[in-house]
Amino acid sequence: MSIVIDLLLGATVVALIERVILPSLLDGKPWAFGPLSMGIIIGGAIVWALIGIVRGASLGRLYTGLDVPEGQARTIVTHLGWIALTTCIIGGWIITDISPIEFLSGEGLQGAGRIFGALLTPEFDVIGEALAAMVVTIFTAFMATVVAVPLSFLLSFPAARNVMATSPLGKTIYMGLRIILNIMRSMEPIIWAIIFSVWVGIGPFAGMLALVIHTVASLTKQYSEQIEDVNAGPIEAISATGANRIQVLWFAIVPQCVIPFLSFTIYRWDINVRMATIIGFVGGGGIGTLLTQYQGLARYHEVGTLVILITAVVWILDVVSARVREALR
Repeated sequence: MSIVIDLLLGATVVALIERVILPSLLDGKPWAFGPLSMGIIIGGAIVWALIGIVRGASLGRLYTGLDVPEGQARTIVTHLGWIALTTCIIGGWIITDISPIEFLSGEGLQGAGRIFGALLTPEFDVIGEALAAMVVTIFTAFMATVVAVPLSFLLSFPAARNVMATSPLGKTIYMGLRIILNIMRSMEPIIWAIIFSVWVGIGPFAGMLALVIHTVASLTKQYSEQIEDVNAGPIEAISATGANRIQVLWFAIVPQCVIPFLSFTIYRWDINVRMATIIGFVGGGGIGTLLTQYQGLARYHEVGTLVILITAVVWILDVVSARVREALR
């Protein structure tokens, strides 16, 4: 594992120097990628890894906790670390086209001033349309949460280690379900919204489905971790009465999880309202879609109205959510 880390780190450093930094310094254009570039990157990665092996100065071993170098090896590791960090910063600066000159240019500042001026002088003639779109956004988040909660509740038990670790089949189901949920959670709702916009068409239904997928993955993880933390005493007591597995789950585990489950669910709805606004940018409907339309038409006074409304609604829901969760504790 440590050798793999050293190889990847060495390849990254050499690739940034060969593909980004040197072309930018010499001619401002990326060089053609071919066998020579590939050979340089692979060779650099091998040299980087060999330094770690021969001189006992491996960043990979340091990262994995296998070895803390001393003496000269520690100095070499320190230098390698600084080289990697400096190369990444310089390469990142070039890749992201950071330009303080453009950021502080007079023309740029005038353009930003016009936009901020328009945002601060909102056009309230669109408030009715904005409120209608905001209602769509809130109920998109609400319905996604309502649909996701029972699915998450049912999936949380096979996704809990202490429930499924009693047999090889249970462990297999647990591992498979955790992998699927991790994949679902790794894909952001905006990606799911793009998929469902093609599947069911642009609109709130696509946005709701996107939120359902991500909410099920997230809530199942939170619910299952809560199940894994329950007190084992009630489980042993009810099992001793001869209760079957379903009865143990229902009478020993569920009562210990109801309040945390409610708290997680309310917080998730709060998150879904924010996400529903974002996925509206890619066809998820609601105020996000309206915001995209006005921004595309450069009608920044109307955009200012929508921003004020979104900020107010999110703030109110955040306060309400926090108060309810506090009351549940």
